[in-house]
Amino acid sequence: MPTILGQNQYGKAENRVVKITRDGATHHIKDLNVSVALSGDMDEVHYSGSNANVLPTDTTKNTVFAFAKEHGIESAEQFGIHLARHFVTSQEPIQTARIRIEEYAWERIEASDANSQFIGSDEVKHSFVRKGQETRLTQITYDGEKWEVVSGLKDLVVMNSTNSEFWGYVKDKYTTLKEAHDRILATQVSARWRFNWTDDEQRMPNWEKSYEQTKKHMLQAFAETYSLSLQQTLYQMGSRIINNRSEIDEVRFSLPNKHHFLVDLEPFGLKNDNEVYYAADRPYGLIEATILRDGCEPKIPVDLTNL
Repeated sequence: MPTILGQNQYGKAENRVVKITRDGATHHIKDLNVSVALSGDMDEVHYSGSNANVLPTDTTKNTVFAFAKEHGIESAEQFGIHLARHFVTSQEPIQTARIRIEEYAWERIEASDANSQFIGSDEVKHSFVRKGQETRLTQITYDGEKWEVVSGLKDLVVMNSTNSEFWGYVKDKYTTLKEAHDRILATQVSARWRFNWTDDEQRMPNWEKSYEQTKKHMLQAFAETYSLSLQQTLYQMGSRIINNRSEIDEVRFSLPNKHHFLVDLEPFGLKNDNEVYYAADRPYGLIEATILRDGCEPKIPVDLTNL
């Protein structure tokens, strides 16, 4: 045979499952997009077409919906763990299961309160996050012995309207960019973080709390870093997570620099004192890096966060 079979996997991708939990008149929603990929003793189905070891992808789809009822959806990570364990332990030919999940957040609409008052921040007044835009992510991989859980988010748009500079860079004959000592810093965060929970003997993290706290530290670092470069801000975001979340050993970011350029208003007899900007859609600088706990090896694929 002149060819041999390389890595292979199969499954049902993008199973959209919405789970409503009814607590009396109060309802709770978990909205997931679940993709299942299975691998193992699958040579024969490729070579001869024999399906003797193949669990139909339709069955994997049904399992996702049945597990939403049987186990509920406590968190994206916990749901993925239930699925991965089931596929590997219930089907002998399946040796590894990888579950990828996107979670879409729903924010409860509060009823009007005539006595409510707006409470603003007294300290940080130049940092913003677009509400309800990010998608929560997780990838669960299980080989029957070891777990790998890589969670994260994408499409989290943040901006600092000041406390950012960019100057002192290399200049050559093609350089036209002017140095900036007060600029807008904005990016659309794509991040993944790897947990150090790898086997059932370890204490499992509180997945929901971990996500909320990781996002909080990431945003606080973005807001509180006086930035001389987006790379510096990225490093501070990752370091803040590693230093505050003991369950996480590795963080990888992909941060497109969402450029905002000052508009020249002089032709109209107007002075632009860092007030009016043109938000450029593309091209954009793309800054990427991995931040690690000292002594740990990088395991998050470099291309996992690429735009």
